[in-house]
Amino acid sequence: MSLDLDQISVRKINGVSALKEGELHAFGVSTVKELLEYYPFRYEDYRLRSLSEVKDGERVTIQAKIAGAPVLQRYGGKSRLTCKMLAENWMFSATWFNRHFLKEQLTAGREIVLTGKWDQRRLQLTVSESDFPDKGISRSGTLQPVYSIGGKITQAWIRKTMNQALQQYGEMIPEILPPHLIQKYRLMPRKQAIAGIHQPSDTGEGQQARRRMVYEELFLFQLKMQAYRALNHGKMDGVVHTADNTTIREFVRSLPFELTDAQKKVELEILHDMRSPYCMNRLLQGDVGSGKTVVAAIALYTTVRSGNQGALMVPTEILAEQHMRSLQRMFQPFGVTVALLTGSVTGKKRKDVLASLQMGLTDIVVGTHALIQEEVFFRQLGLVVTDEQHRFGVNQRSVLRRKGYNPDVLTMTATPIPRTMAITAFGDMDVSTLSERPKGRIPITTHWVKHDMMDRVLGFIRREVDQGRQAYLICPLIEESDKLDVQNAIDLHVQMQQAFPQFKVGLLHGRMTSGEKDEVMRDFYSNDLQLLISTTVVEVGVDVPNATLMVIMDADRFGLSQLHQLRGRVGRGAHASFCILVADPKSEVGRERMEVMTDTEDGFEVARRDLDLRGPGDFFGTKQSGLPEFRLADMVADYEVVEQAREDAAALVSDASFWTSPSYSLLREHLRKEQVFQGDLID
Repeated sequence: MSLDLDQISVRKINGVSALKEGELHAFGVSTVKELLEYYPFRYEDYRLRSLSEVKDGERVTIQAKIAGAPVLQRYGGKSRLTCKMLAENWMFSATWFNRHFLKEQLTAGREIVLTGKWDQRRLQLTVSESDFPDKGISRSGTLQPVYSIGGKITQAWIRKTMNQALQQYGEMIPEILPPHLIQKYRLMPRKQAIAGIHQPSDTGEGQQARRRMVYEELFLFQLKMQAYRALNHGKMDGVVHTADNTTIREFVRSLPFELTDAQKKVELEILHDMRSPYCMNRLLQGDVGSGKTVVAAIALYTTVRSGNQGALMVPTEILAEQHMRSLQRMFQPFGVTVALLTGSVTGKKRKDVLASLQMGLTDIVVGTHALIQEEVFFRQLGLVVTDEQHRFGVNQRSVLRRKGYNPDVLTMTATPIPRTMAITAFGDMDVSTLSERPKGRIPITTHWVKHDMMDRVLGFIRREVDQGRQAYLICPLIEESDKLDVQNAIDLHVQMQQAFPQFKVGLLHGRMTSGEKDEVMRDFYSNDLQLLISTTVVEVGVDVPNATLMVIMDADRFGLSQLHQLRGRVGRGAHASFCILVADPKSEVGRERMEVMTDTEDGFEVARRDLDLRGPGDFFGTKQSGLPEFRLADMVADYEVVEQAREDAAALVSDASFWTSPSYSLLREHLRKEQVFQGDLID
């Protein structure tokens, strides 16, 4: 974390031109430090082997001697180059495709290192890479890193540049971890670890280097959280909400349903925070349909009755409209004004909303990213609520917060995360959990059927729609794939139009613009479409009470948490709802997923079983959980390390010498750069 490497431009590395500097910027690499921390995601094995130990079809690197004249054949703009080789007692052919320029270099008796696929029957190696040791360039005997790259950056160039950076600046890499932690876990020194990740001499060194840097990454993250908590938790002046219990009870009694015990408990936690003189930063996590919106409404009502304004930011326009309608229904008897601000609100209407907000005539605004634009001003912002928080970047959330003077912050997510993991991951937040379903919610019946029962599924769809209901059909792909034999949305849309000419069938997928998606969802919401064929873009938050049937094609292609989120799109009205999983799973895990879905409706139980089934690697899916992203660490796979790092960071922060001793100056410098001392909430 040295200031030095952090301030040295990649241009200072020999061989990095202005053009290449621009290409590196695209990967988020501007400084030497950022380059050295741009880690490979896997390694290619170029260690030399004997042909006698190589299996047919295996990739191998061998050293050989050129034993004959090369033969070049050309056909239709392509070429094939063949040459006899001798390795130990083996005579074999080496074949290159479209490498005609190598012909002049293949001279008899010259040493060559070849990497390629071995064909035992033909005694032939199809060469992917070749080097000449007499040129002084050879990958042989090494594990070569493979980086995530694009544009004009090649693997060869980034390997060479990384090597150059280590040569020029490797000695300047500072040790940042305290000696007692390095000894406690027998960690590799930092210089050696960074070099060992980029250039491991063997797999053992690579694993030890990764172990060291994973611990450091998690420790620094936890240190930031623990230091923030120690410095600011219960200390940052915030908005004091003064609304009394009688006022809030009156609003709660007006709701057309009784709060669950979980909602009452969470409501008390939130009100306690809002009444304190310090800034609230609370994560509210609850299963699909657990009633998070009602809890948010009580908090918003509290801020308005305390003389402030509230903001609710959601990821999509359709969701914003939906929340606005439900809040207007709840607040109408109490004279609380609710406005909508999205990209579609334009012209005079937009000017009126902005003016009304600035003058304090609007109590609550519901919107999308439009809320964080520069021209949006509040008279007195007291509470910020973000829904499905992982869909917004850190900066977007903090911009909205800065539109008031330290407003209270309530963040909501429907992705169930085991509580201990949520507390560990969101170390600077208090965590509230809604673990029970509202009373009167009709359970969703889930069935698993094979593809050969599709006729019965179509009959079921017809029955529901004939009764005036609507149905979703979800598929994993947009278009046909030659790699996967799974149903795709475009084909299914055509099939359903043919099967149900009397119904209107809509199509929704990720390649449509947000305007097109919103239009389709509005048509479905208003029952202008009876069937909606969709990919998983429909997953989060959409509330169509009249939709009672969710059919998921090739359901074994989806993760359990994703299936559970999709199932939660139905069961939101007064009618019995159903989820039908259509799948012929080839694997044991696929079958178990189907069984879990038919066994339980509890999202936290689904999340726990998902963790058991998938193993740690990809439990949360892509950017689904709002958990922090790391270069090397995995919040689930490295869960034990997360726990160790949290304990170590908490112990260090509570030690008075941490804040004063010169031996911790680099760690304090890291916290300063992470803005922990500025009193802003950190994400």
